[in-house]
Amino acid sequence: MRRFLRPGYDPVRERLKRDLFQFNKTVEHGFPHQPSALGYSSFLHLMAIGTRSGAIKLYGTPGVEFMGLHEETNTVMQIHFIPGQCQLVTLLDDNSLHLWSFKQQRNGASELQEKRHFTLRGPPGSPPSATQVTAILAHSSQEFLYLGTESGNVFVVELPSFRVLEDQTISPEVVLQHVPEDYRSRRSIELVESLKEHPQNPNQILIGYSRGLIVLWDLKSNKATHHFLGNQQLENLFWQKSGHQIISCHYDGSYTQWPVSSDDRQPEPLESKVPYGPFPCKAITKIYWQTTKNGLPYIIFQGGMPRASYGDRHSISVVHGNQQTAFDFTSRVIDFFVIANPDPLAEFDDPSAMVVLAEEELVVIDLKTPGWPSVQPPYLASLHCSAITCSHHVSNIPLKLWERIISAGNKQNSHFSKMPWPIDGGTSLAPDPPQRDLLLTGHEDGTVRFWNASGVCLSLLYKLSTVRVFLTDADPNDNMNQMGDDEWPPLRKVGSFDPYSDDPRLGIQKIFLCKYSGYFAIAGTAGQVLVMELNDEEAEQVIDHAEADLLQDQEGYRWKGHERLRTREGPVRFEPGFQPFVLVQCQPPAVVTSLALHSEWKLVAFGTSHGFGLFDHQQKRLVFVKCTLHPSDQLALEGPLSRVKSLKKSLRQSFRRMRRSRVSNRKRRTAEVQEGIPRYDQDALQEIELAPVQRKIEARSAEDSFTGFVRTLYFADTFLRDSSRHCPSLWAGTNGGTIYAFSLRVPPAERRMDEPVKAEQAKEIQLMHRAPVVGILVLDGRSTPLPEPLEVAHDLSKSPDMQGSHQLLVVSEEQFKIFTLPKVSSKLKFKLTALEGCRVRKVTVASFASSKDEYNENDLAVLTNLGDIHIISLPLLKIQVRYPCIRKEDVSGIASCVFTRYGQGFYLISPSEFERFSLSTKWLVEPRCLIEAPEKTGNSCMHNASGMERPSKKSNRESGRSSSEPGGDERKPAKLMEHALLNDEKVLKEIQSTLEGGRGSYGDRNSRRIQVGHRLSNGGAE
Repeated sequence: MRRFLRPGYDPVRERLKRDLFQFNKTVEHGFPHQPSALGYSSFLHLMAIGTRSGAIKLYGTPGVEFMGLHEETNTVMQIHFIPGQCQLVTLLDDNSLHLWSFKQQRNGASELQEKRHFTLRGPPGSPPSATQVTAILAHSSQEFLYLGTESGNVFVVELPSFRVLEDQTISPEVVLQHVPEDYRSRRSIELVESLKEHPQNPNQILIGYSRGLIVLWDLKSNKATHHFLGNQQLENLFWQKSGHQIISCHYDGSYTQWPVSSDDRQPEPLESKVPYGPFPCKAITKIYWQTTKNGLPYIIFQGGMPRASYGDRHSISVVHGNQQTAFDFTSRVIDFFVIANPDPLAEFDDPSAMVVLAEEELVVIDLKTPGWPSVQPPYLASLHCSAITCSHHVSNIPLKLWERIISAGNKQNSHFSKMPWPIDGGTSLAPDPPQRDLLLTGHEDGTVRFWNASGVCLSLLYKLSTVRVFLTDADPNDNMNQMGDDEWPPLRKVGSFDPYSDDPRLGIQKIFLCKYSGYFAIAGTAGQVLVMELNDEEAEQVIDHAEADLLQDQEGYRWKGHERLRTREGPVRFEPGFQPFVLVQCQPPAVVTSLALHSEWKLVAFGTSHGFGLFDHQQKRLVFVKCTLHPSDQLALEGPLSRVKSLKKSLRQSFRRMRRSRVSNRKRRTAEVQEGIPRYDQDALQEIELAPVQRKIEARSAEDSFTGFVRTLYFADTFLRDSSRHCPSLWAGTNGGTIYAFSLRVPPAERRMDEPVKAEQAKEIQLMHRAPVVGILVLDGRSTPLPEPLEVAHDLSKSPDMQGSHQLLVVSEEQFKIFTLPKVSSKLKFKLTALEGCRVRKVTVASFASSKDEYNENDLAVLTNLGDIHIISLPLLKIQVRYPCIRKEDVSGIASCVFTRYGQGFYLISPSEFERFSLSTKWLVEPRCLIEAPEKTGNSCMHNASGMERPSKKSNRESGRSSSEPGGDERKPAKLMEHALLNDEKVLKEIQSTLEGGRGSYGDRNSRRIQVGHRLSNGGAE
C-alpha cells in the first residue's frame, strides 16, 4: 500500500520542526480599545483598565503587564482593588461582580486569575433596579464589600465568599428616620451615588444619594450619626485625609465643603462654590481635595465648564493657590485618579501626579514640577493619535543609528516632565531584549512614528513629519496650546490624540529604512516619494524636485482623481532627525503602492497603479519609467479619493466571469461523459502516485481592473542575461500576474557622480493564471535568499554564492513558483490556492533558529486571506506548519500584519492596538512579572499581608469548602496563554494532531489563549 501514499513523513524533520516553530500570541501593544473603567491600588502601585469587551489590563512598572478576560463580553463598569491585598473586584454591566487574584506560579512569576463571580439578587418579584449596583466600597477590613444600588439600599457582601449579610443591609427607610420632615417630603433618596470610608476610622462610612442627601453611617451601632442635607443633585464625594471635612460635587457645576464633627448638631456647609459660574455649568463628576505641607490644597475636579461656550470640552481642572489650569482633552474622559503619599500615617496627601484615562489615550500630569507638564508614558501608547496607514519593521538596529534616533527624539520631547514613571508596582522578571528592534508606523496626517519594539513595552522614540515639505491649509508653526494669560476658563490642551488630518493626501502609504546607511524613503497617497537622510542638527535646506510621468507613452488617458500636493518654495527648516533632500512626484498623483530602496546603489524604485519608475537619488536624476496600465483599465485613473465608481464596468466584468464559468462547467461535463468508459485497468492504476485533490482555479482576465497595479519591487544582483556575468537588476510584479525585469548598469564608486545609471528591460514574464504578484525573491547558488544591501559589508551576512545557478521565486496570490536564472524556465511550483483554498496576502523571508542547538534556516512566513499563517520551506516549497492567527472576518487585521526577520509579527486588533505574535521557539518577547505585597507595619498587618494564593493542600480545602457557600460561584483557575502550555506533552500532541489532521477552529484555538498571568521570556524558551 505504500506506493499509494505520498512520501514525506520524516521523524527527524518532525522533531526539528518542534525545535524551530511554535506559535504564541505574546503581548498586546498600544492603547486598549474602548476603555470603560479605571482602578488604582496605592498599596500595590498598580493601575487597572477595563474595556467594553470585558477585558481588564493591569500595568505597573514598565514591563509589568497582566491581562484578563471575563467569560462574558460585557462592559467593565467599575474596578476596585481590595485594600492591603493582591486582589481586585470588577463590576460588569450585567450587574455581576468578579473577584480576581494573583497566583504565584512554579517559575516564580505571577498570574492573574478569576477566583469567583457573583450576581446580587433581590427577593422574588422585585424589580431589577432593586439590586442594580451603582457604587462599590471595598472596605479596609478586607472582609466586606459595600454595594450601593439604584433602589437606595446598601448591601454588605462578605469576601471572598460573596455571601450577602442580609442583617447588615442599610435600607432607605432606616436612613430617612432621622431626616427632617420638610427635607424628607421634599426629596426622595433615589440611587446611591457614592460610598466612602472614613480615612481614620474604618467604622464609619459616608453614603451619598443622587438627590443630594449625604449620610454618615456608623457600622458598629448600625445607625446614621449625621445627615448632610444637600440641595443639588449629587455626583460624587471626597473625604479629606484628616476626616474633618467632606467635599461633595454636584450636577450644577458646584462643589460644597461640609464639616464632620463628633457632636449632634446638624452640619451646615462651610462653602459652596461654582468654579466657572455664574452662568449654567456642566456637572462636576469627580473631585479630589489634597492637602499639602505649605497649607494650600490641590483641588482637582472633572467637568464644571460653562454649558453654552465650553459644554463640548472634556476637561479636568487643577487649582492650587493662585494657579489654575483646565486641562483640555481631545477625547472623552473615562476616569482619573491622583497619586499621593500612600502612607496612611502621613499627615498630608502631598500629591505628585494625576493620571487621566481618556477614551483614546492615557495622560499623566506632573503636579510637582512648576507648570504641571505631562509625563511621557512608557506604555499604553496612543498608536492611533492619527490613523495608522502602514507599518514597517526593522530588526537588529545598529547601536549608532539607534542612539542617533533616540537623540533626535529627546530633542522633540524636551517639553515632557523628567519625573520617573509614577505607576511602579510589581517586578519585571523578563531579561533584557537581545536586540534593538524598530516598528515604524505611517499615519494619515503625514507623520511616521518610530517605536521601540525590542521588549514588552512599545514606546515612542521619535516622530517624523512630512507636512513642512508641502503647502497645506494648516501652518505647522501654529500652536494650539497657546492661550492668552487672561483667558477664562484657563484651558490647556494636553495629549497627543488628534484624529483629524489637514489633508488626506499627506497619508503615508509605504516606508523603507536602510539601517546600515541611514537612508529613509517614504511614499504617500498623492504620489509623493521622499528620500531622507539622518542629520543630528537642525538644518535649513532646499529640497530637489523631480517628476515621473508614468503615462508618457499613452494617449487618451485623463486622471480623474485628486491633485498633487503643492510644495513649498525655497529653503525649508527641519528639526534634528530624518531630513528630506529629494522629492519625486509621480504623475498621475496616484497612491504609491510599492517602494524599494537600495542604499548601496543609491537607487529608489516606486510603483503606482499606472506603472513604476527608478530614481537615482545620488545624481538626483530619473533613470526610467515604465507604464503598466492596461488599455481597458479606466478604474486606475479614478484615484482612491474619487467617489466615481464604474458600476457599469463592474457589472459587465461580473457577467463575463459567470459566462466563462458556465462554459467551462459545460465543457467539463461533456468531457466526463466522453470518459464514461474507464481508460485504465487495475494494474495501470497501481503505478499512479495519488496526489492531493486540487481545486479548479479560473484564469483571470487581462481586462480585470487594476491589472497594472504594481504590487512589489525588488532589487537583486543576479544572473539576468547570461550565466557568466551577474549584474544589478530591478524586478517588478503587477496585479495582473506580470513580472518585469530590468538590468541595471551602476557606475563604480569613483565614477558614480560622472556617469549615469542605465537600465534596460531584460525579461517580461506573464503568469498563466494572472494572479497578483505579492513577492519576488532571488536565491543564490546555496538556495539562500540574497542578503540586504550593505549587510555583507558590515559582516552581518555571508557573501552570496555567485558560482552556482541562481533561482527566482515568484509568489502570487495563488501559488509559489521557482524559475531558473537566467533562462527563466519553470523548475518547481506549489499551488497554495488549489490545495488549501486560500490566497496569499503577506509573505516574507524569516530566519528560524533552534531552541536546542545552533541550527537555523530560512523559510517563508505566509499570511493568507483566511488569517492562517503558513511556514513554507526554501527552496523545496513544502508546508512545514500552519497556525490560525487572525479571524478571516478581520480584513483590516490581515491587511495590517507585518512580519519580522526573526519569526515574529504584529497586526492591528483594533485601531489603537497591535497584537504581537511569535512563530519561533527561540525569539519570544512577552511579559514575565511578579506581584508581591509590600511589607506592612503597625495595625494594618491583621490580615494576610501578601494576599497571594500559594498552591497548598490547605488552600485547596478552603477553596473547596467556600465554593459550597451561598452567594459564591467558585471558578476553576483559567488556563494560561497558549505559549505557557507548550511544555506539556499532551498539548504538544494535540497541536501536532491539529497540524496533521486539519485546521481546527479559530475559536477553539483562541479559547486556550487566556489572557492572564504570563510565562515570559525574551529571546529564548524556558
